Amino acid sequence: MNKSQINAEVISVFPNKVKILVDNLEDYNSANRSLRVGSYLKISDNEDTKLFAIIENFSLEIKESGRKYLIEAMPIGIIKNNIFTRGGDTIAIPPKKVEPATEQEIIDIFKNSDNKDNFIFSRLLSNPEVRIPINGNKFFNKHIAIVGSTGSGKSHTISKIIQSAVEEKNGTYSLNNSHIIIFDIHSEYKSAFPKANIIDIENLILPYWLLNSEELEDILLDTGERDNYNQSSIFRTLVTENKKKHNRKIEKIYYDSPVFFCINEVKNAIYNYKNETINAKNNTRYMINDGTSCFKDQTDENSGIELNDENRIEKYFTEPLKFFTTKAQNIKKGDYADGSLDKFYIRLNSKISNDRLQFLFGEKSKNAKFENVLSCLMGYNNKSNVTIIDLSGVPFEVLSITVSLISRLLFEYGYIYKKIRCEKDSNEEINNDIPFLLVYEEAHKYAPNSDLTKFRSSKNSIERIAKEGRKYGISLLLSSQRPSEISETIFSQCNNFIAMRLTNPNDQNYVKKLLPDTLGNLIDMMPSLKAGEALLVGEAIMLPSLVQIDQCSPNPSSIDIPYLNLWKQEWKELRIDEIKEKWQNGN
Repeated sequence: MNKSQINAEVISVFPNKVKILVDNLEDYNSANRSLRVGSYLKISDNEDTKLFAIIENFSLEIKESGRKYLIEAMPIGIIKNNIFTRGGDTIAIPPKKVEPATEQEIIDIFKNSDNKDNFIFSRLLSNPEVRIPINGNKFFNKHIAIVGSTGSGKSHTISKIIQSAVEEKNGTYSLNNSHIIIFDIHSEYKSAFPKANIIDIENLILPYWLLNSEELEDILLDTGERDNYNQSSIFRTLVTENKKKHNRKIEKIYYDSPVFFCINEVKNAIYNYKNETINAKNNTRYMINDGTSCFKDQTDENSGIELNDENRIEKYFTEPLKFFTTKAQNIKKGDYADGSLDKFYIRLNSKISNDRLQFLFGEKSKNAKFENVLSCLMGYNNKSNVTIIDLSGVPFEVLSITVSLISRLLFEYGYIYKKIRCEKDSNEEINNDIPFLLVYEEAHKYAPNSDLTKFRSSKNSIERIAKEGRKYGISLLLSSQRPSEISETIFSQCNNFIAMRLTNPNDQNYVKKLLPDTLGNLIDMMPSLKAGEALLVGEAIMLPSLVQIDQCSPNPSSIDIPYLNLWKQEWKELRIDEIKEKWQNGN
């Protein structure tokens, strides 16, 4: 049948849908490529205007006169004078001639007005010849969410997006100005980025003295204990005073100031407070059993130092002291020697001596310089576009703290850097000319929709970036197979979505609530998408589209294991003793 003989016309018009009658669907298909859900149709008008619609479903109508094929399609916009405009409310009264859109017409739909902003990592699912350009600036400076069930292709999608970003250049130089940090919870991305700056448990250095008040107390205090207030109060005082002791050149020191303090000296002071005894008749006399008489607001007979509260704390920092034991009517326990600090001291000592936490409390972390830590995290130590934070070896008990500290440092970098740029030039329009993308793989594991204390630090840090990071050149890419378990505050700030196959009804409904209502039946295809197929939605793309993500190269190490092929092979021996040794030595 000739293309001109094919009878297809609009028979019904609804506010967000058109119904099209086709005499012979097979011949209609042959006029172009085979039509499918998601294919594009062109509805001709009498004027020089073409309305385009996306096919949502097909149906068959059987009558005495014969079979008729019905297509329901969602209008998406018009092309007039070679310019595409969103919206489909200009449909005239039917009938109107309907044809499959040509490849060039589909390309024109997605064409950006400014080609230099184009960023491409996918092709149209219904027409693989059509590459889908998105606005790269709108894609990266607005937060991104990639959701999909396990095996849907999230890791490959992330790898392709980042690989493409690293390759983008507007000159002949070898290294562009892209800066991406991946929080890799399953150690997947090393193979995809062989030149990346790799930070794992073996070389990770995160000084404890960079932790803020919330992070310090999350890791060292038990919020469920009845004595938590006493512990928090004395700990805050000691940390602040120790920071002042070691940073005397800095005028203003606070509990949260990111400056060095000695955790062992704080531990000494807590030991002394919990064992302190005082003169029963003179509360200003502390009964230290070292040959000195320690009086408040008086002078130490040996040192000549005025022993006020500040000097007393400094003395307590030096070493674990011995105190005279309590004695009826003469010596009594000090204010903090009531047992309220006993568990805290044991926990503190256990944490800072734990071999698995040496990246936080070890000598290297204690002696690390602030600028070296930041330089390493940002990839400036070896000039790498991509930094991979391999979290697979980080103990789960401090995973939230680790993510929180790194995220917060990078957010505060953006804040301080913007401030410096604006002070140098009050007319500066670009807040940050070295913007960063932070990629959170399996984001529901450290930014969940939960109020549990163990997630509080990382959740707060990521929520802050989600709400304010864009102002300072810090944007997010969240990846999760359980979007319904991610903090709503974080997820709701995302402006670009790549929705891959989702099979869990709760996750499907959660994502549907966040996506625009104008998607029609496209969103209902999420459960049936194949690996690598996705619904691409957001401010960066001209209109929501079903796409096939391009193959990345090299691949992340998340390839499915070929079970049956491996099971068919000859029995393989296993070195259980080697596994035991690695297991018992803390992986």
